[in-house]
Amino acid sequence: MKFDAPAGINPLDREKVLTRPHTRLDGPLKVTGQAPYAYEYQPSRPVSYGYVLSAGIAKGTIKRMDTRRAEAAPGVLLVLTHENMPEQGESETPVPQQRKSSPQLSGPEVRFYHQAVALVVAETFEQARAASKLIEIEYDVQEGSYTLEDELDSAQPSEDSEDSVVGDFDRAFADAPVKVDLRFTTPDQSQSPMEPQATLAEWDSEHEILTLHTAHQVVHWVQAGIAKTLKLKPAQVRIVSAYVGGGFGSKLLFYADAVLGGAAARLLGRPVKVALTRPQYYNSTSHRPATVQRVRLAADRDGRLQAVGHDTWSGNLPGGDTEAAADQTKLLYAGDHRLIRTRLAELDLPPGASMRAPGEAVGLLALEGAMDELAEALEMDPVQLRVVNDIQHDPEKGPERPFSSRRLVEALLRGADHFGWDKRQAKPGQVREGEWLIGMGVASAFRANMVQPSGARVVLESDGTLTVETQMTDIGTGSYTILGQVAAEMLGLPLEKVKVRLGDSEFPQAAGSGGSFGANSSASGVYVACMDLRRSILQKLNFAEASTTFEDGEVRCEDNHVPLAEVAGKEGLSATGKITWGDMTEKYAQASFGAHFAEVAVNSVTGETRVRRMLSVVSVGRVMNPITARSQCLGGMTMGIGAALMENLEVDPRLGLFINHDLAEYHVPVHADIPDLDVIMLEDLDDKSSPVKAKGIGELGICGVGAAVANAVYNASGVRIRDYPLTLDKILTGWGETAQASD
Repeated sequence: MKFDAPAGINPLDREKVLTRPHTRLDGPLKVTGQAPYAYEYQPSRPVSYGYVLSAGIAKGTIKRMDTRRAEAAPGVLLVLTHENMPEQGESETPVPQQRKSSPQLSGPEVRFYHQAVALVVAETFEQARAASKLIEIEYDVQEGSYTLEDELDSAQPSEDSEDSVVGDFDRAFADAPVKVDLRFTTPDQSQSPMEPQATLAEWDSEHEILTLHTAHQVVHWVQAGIAKTLKLKPAQVRIVSAYVGGGFGSKLLFYADAVLGGAAARLLGRPVKVALTRPQYYNSTSHRPATVQRVRLAADRDGRLQAVGHDTWSGNLPGGDTEAAADQTKLLYAGDHRLIRTRLAELDLPPGASMRAPGEAVGLLALEGAMDELAEALEMDPVQLRVVNDIQHDPEKGPERPFSSRRLVEALLRGADHFGWDKRQAKPGQVREGEWLIGMGVASAFRANMVQPSGARVVLESDGTLTVETQMTDIGTGSYTILGQVAAEMLGLPLEKVKVRLGDSEFPQAAGSGGSFGANSSASGVYVACMDLRRSILQKLNFAEASTTFEDGEVRCEDNHVPLAEVAGKEGLSATGKITWGDMTEKYAQASFGAHFAEVAVNSVTGETRVRRMLSVVSVGRVMNPITARSQCLGGMTMGIGAALMENLEVDPRLGLFINHDLAEYHVPVHADIPDLDVIMLEDLDDKSSPVKAKGIGELGICGVGAAVANAVYNASGVRIRDYPLTLDKILTGWGETAQASD
């Protein structure tokens, strides 16, 4: 089915199972430890264990490598290096790429710190790790570039984010009566999922099939990439990612565990397990790159934007992508004159790639901070400023490209009323509770709505139950549950009569988890497959579609009630369907919207910040399951608080690595940091988004949260911090500068 026109009324609109608050189907398996993650699978044959040895330099070449002591160590079966690694497909870039070849140990060159330089395989993990320390390596170290600030002048236009030039920005900015010109910085950040990258690789020599149980978000991407890397046909590679312990973007790519594990299993003819250790994870995989951003906003006295300017810089390895932090600025607010540019510098740090809400998550830290400062310059309420600048069509392309659904104003007003925004004091530092200064902040939320082709197979079993099979993954987001709800709704079954199987390349190709396209796209694939199954059933029974309903496990047409088990027969019935996409995203600007409200307390003595409560009001099309959707939003809000207050990969400019590469020193929020979080979901059906009429929510929850916190910190303390994260030393410095200025 090609989705190229707005969705009409369909069986999902009955909403007897879909949209209901069902608990997660996979929940009992996970809390009892029965859901097998990649490293936990136990094959029938004896398993060997691989340990990745990481480079101790950031840039240079390996001059000498002596592996003899390691090869002679107890239990060692294989030592792989660039000198004996089997031939691999060539890579166009040193940055790992989706669906492309990503060779490991391909030569003596070292491009980033902790790049894999060897794999030791032994009978036990401990033997492999101990033997890896016996490998002797001498490097020829080269000077590298590790600091974005030092490379701004050499940054070039980005190929993956086009410049936007509308009207005459310079003239409009110069002529406007009220304007701000601000510089923001965000640091490198890590996805830090609970499960690091891990793989169990098995080689079937008889059928020449490589099976990887691996932690990945999009099955067909890693299948294609591994096949190209190891010079196999895609049909020779089977990927199983049934349960994934978080990803947040880092598992959209594949790394040394999958490539080297696969190569070793093929060479040894026995299963090999490889997992990156937690300290290796931070430099060996991907991260969100640091940004420098300049935001220029100019408005008339009524607050209407006349000029919108947003310049961003980020860095990556040669051939890598940019952090497109200005893309949301192209669509979020009105303004006739616009100048939005993205620049990319070359750095010799580990690969920069997707992290939850790439672009918008850090771009809104700057844009929404600038909107708050513009509101102050206008002496205007920050909520009202955003309402005044709402626009119902693409501000660059005009009314001919309207938004498919945009309820930003309602989210702002509903949130302000629910949060008690009228109690906010416009002047900073006016509310105190003992040592604590209390403030409120607001920010808009925006995340582009994307879709991907997605397929599924549904099987009506002889007992009347329904099985759903699709490559879609569940990275902790509730995919098992919502896809089960879609199938149950379509066939008139209770959810307990549906079995969902995910994450296997032998199932129909599906969107996978990423970009907030997973739920909407994969649910649409299941919808199409179920529609095909319904048609087969109607044809078999000779029932007219217009007068037939599927309800309570039966097919009902007038006075005829036929149980689904009877329809299935002994052999069962199956159907396979796939959703593809027309030009709806070109005809209509599509995005999820929302508003975040934060109340913080800043200690007047120490400068430490505590988030006291937060509210997110979101508009995301049809909410397929309020429990899983709320959970996703809460997770995004938590990550947004972390980005605002603590998350920062510290770059050591001498060595070229992230020095705080473990969970002890890379700080993420814990339960004590997260207070009262609330979510309101506006009722909304977006018929131009998909047959399911839903949009993404997983990444919207983080977009704008940090800015709301920063704006609240200013309202509490009077200190504007544009250099994230908002650590207490910056607040104390701000107070000191204010005191010196007053003297």
